Formats: sequence, C-alpha cells, structure tokens
Amino acid sequence: MLKREIPHHAKEGRVIRVSRSHIAPAPLTGELTPLQPLQPWSEQMQPLCYWHDEPVALLVENKPGDDWIDGRQWLGELPASWFSLLSTALQVGAWLENHRFCGRCGEKATKLEAEFAMHCYACGHRNYPRISPCIITLVTSGEAMLLARSPRFPPGRYSTLAGFIEPGESAEEAVHREIFEEVGVHVDQLRYHHSQAWPFPHSLMFGFFAEATTRRIKIDGVEISDAAWFSPRQLPSLPPPYSISRDLIETHLARWR
Repeated sequence: MLKREIPHHAKEGRVIRVSRSHIAPAPLTGELTPLQPLQPWSEQMQPLCYWHDEPVALLVENKPGDDWIDGRQWLGELPASWFSLLSTALQVGAWLENHRFCGRCGEKATKLEAEFAMHCYACGHRNYPRISPCIITLVTSGEAMLLARSPRFPPGRYSTLAGFIEPGESAEEAVHREIFEEVGVHVDQLRYHHSQAWPFPHSLMFGFFAEATTRRIKIDGVEISDAAWFSPRQLPSLPPPYSISRDLIETHLARWR
C-alpha cells in the first residue's frame, strides 16, 4: 500500500532504480520486484514514499542496464496494486532527470527535502513534477465502438482516442476537438468515467465515454493510421489490461453482455 509522504528523515530503506522509462529488477530475490534490498541511502537518492510502511527512495541513473525492464512490461507483469508505486517512481524520475537546471535563468537547481521541488537560489524560481492533462475517450454508437491505431502501436492493436488538453481548454472541449481532428466524428452525451496517472512520461488521463452523432470516419493520417467501428463480437487486439483505455472498453462491453 502506497503512502504519499516523503520519508525525508529516513537514512535507509528500499530503493527503486530508474533510467528513462526503465526500472531495474532487484537481484537474486527469487521474485520479480523493482524494490532493491534494504540499504543506506546516498545523497543522490530521492526519498519517494512509503510502501507497506517501508520508506522507499528513488535513484535516477544515466543508462539502463541490459537486464532492466521497460515500465510498460513491469505494469503488465505485476499485480494492479503496484501501479501507484511504479507510476510515481517513473514520473518523479523523469522530473528529476529533466529539471536539473532552472528553466528561467539556466543555473543549477537544488532539490528540496520536504517536497518534490527543485529550487533555483540564483533567481528564486521553483519547479515541481510536470503533469500533463490528457483526455481519453471511448466513442460509441449503440454497442459499436470506434477504435483507432497509432503508427506507434504494435501490429493489429486498436485503442480509444486520446490527446492533450490545450492551454485555456476544458476537458470536455478537448474531447470534442481531439475526436474531430483525429477521425472527423462529432459526439455528444459525454460521460466522465475516471482518471489514471500515465507515467510515459508524465500524463494524467481523464477518461470519458461519448456517443457519436455521425459515423463517417475521416482519419488525420498523422496521429491516426487507421480507425474503424467494432462490434463486441468482433474485436481487434486491445490495449493492455492495466490501461484506462482497456478499462473504458471493458466497461462498455459489460453493458452489452
């Protein structure tokens, strides 16, 4: 169980080693776990949280080792209860790696102890872990689902539509805009489902259902390489079970079973 309290007074504990989107497995434990054995903490480590009442720190390294595992694979192989710990580690790791210097004046930033913050003593600017809000939407027409392919997807996989919320835009406005931009479909009857932190590298996904008012598809050809309507009885390869996109799909399928 994750407790979101930074153990900044702790001198030792468990450690998670991250590099970009990869996490090191613990050696010689007999089980797959990202938690390294109990050890003293160095100044290079970032106190992160408590996991089952044990203090955990983060160590960001420059290059993953040959045996390091991609974050998506970790999420696919560990129980769902690990999601909060892994997503926190990956997002804080990305922030530490990308914000070592002040974005205002360029001077070296200093990591603060009691909060996730990097402070510049030259100009006073302070930055916090970046969180990028996104919408992700399952568009339906009765029982049919509109699913699409990104050029980056594994072969045969289709998913729900998603996109970043732009400055000054509400989540609902982003749903309408992104769906029309990507597949040329108008929607209504928006219904919020739930949100999910998505640590690749620092998104917060707001999940919606929406009903199509038009079924004609016109893909943008850039972010979307293909899109189609699918019935619950004939589905393509779907997103992994730990993703909010899969949860949207499974929730819709349960309504029509």
